[in-house]
Amino acid sequence: MALVGLLTGNQLDDRWLSAVGQGLKEVGYIEGRNAAIKYRSAGGRFDRLPALATELVADPVAVIVTLTPAAALAAKAATKTIPIIFTTGADPVDLGLVSSLNHPGGNVTGISFLINTLESKRLELARDLLPSATVVGFLVNPRNPASQSQTRDAQVAAGALGLKLVVFNAKNEGEIDAAFTSLVEQRVSTVIVGADGYFSNRRDQLVGLAARHAIPAIYSLRELAIAGGLMSYGTDITDALRLAGVYAGRILKGEKPADLPVQQTVKFELVINLKTARALGLDIPPTLLARADEVIE
Repeated sequence: MALVGLLTGNQLDDRWLSAVGQGLKEVGYIEGRNAAIKYRSAGGRFDRLPALATELVADPVAVIVTLTPAAALAAKAATKTIPIIFTTGADPVDLGLVSSLNHPGGNVTGISFLINTLESKRLELARDLLPSATVVGFLVNPRNPASQSQTRDAQVAAGALGLKLVVFNAKNEGEIDAAFTSLVEQRVSTVIVGADGYFSNRRDQLVGLAARHAIPAIYSLRELAIAGGLMSYGTDITDALRLAGVYAGRILKGEKPADLPVQQTVKFELVINLKTARALGLDIPPTLLARADEVIE
């Protein structure tokens, strides 16, 4: 029975786990029949990732699938021989995971789902939602390996749209609270919440603060819109994880990570929560509603 390790810094999400399993199944590996998956989650405590990666390597698993950039970096530091399949919204070359997208080299390849490069699109959505807005907040986790590139891309995009971007750093629960207090004090019209696994784990806190302070917030993951956030725009992560499962299965059949180019998913989704919009007193433009892949009533 093939043993697959799955490592994430986030809390485990059943929908995401099912997507990895679906990808494995497409290549002929079915959990419980000819494959077993050993799950390890840091539960938002990213400092635990190196120890969890070392545990998977010692088991040993035949391949490691990682669901966050920090998990991929921890796995790469833990082994130079066990194949690693990453899924990341950041640039894997900038992160140092691979030498190039077409020729990864080494024992690492994976799926890039561009979630961190969509800040310009989220800023456009903010402008469409609030045409009179001139100041937009950007919440980012400085512990995220991609935080600098996220911030840089957001600043460039805001400048192109004629918007002033105010950056707020938050790496823990208290700093998230403080950031929203500052958002109100600086009269920010809306806030873009950067793509980050820790923020996904703190979805209830983020959504609750946005409601309490009546701040329209745009997120990267549909899970936050489902949880009561106003709007999300990002990659369909389940498709990226399915592709990661396919790659894991192909490696189990004998292919080498160095020969598998990094894939990029192209499926995006816009989710709008009308219930939250009404609570904020916002009228969503019909043109924006027409573009939504999912509208929550």
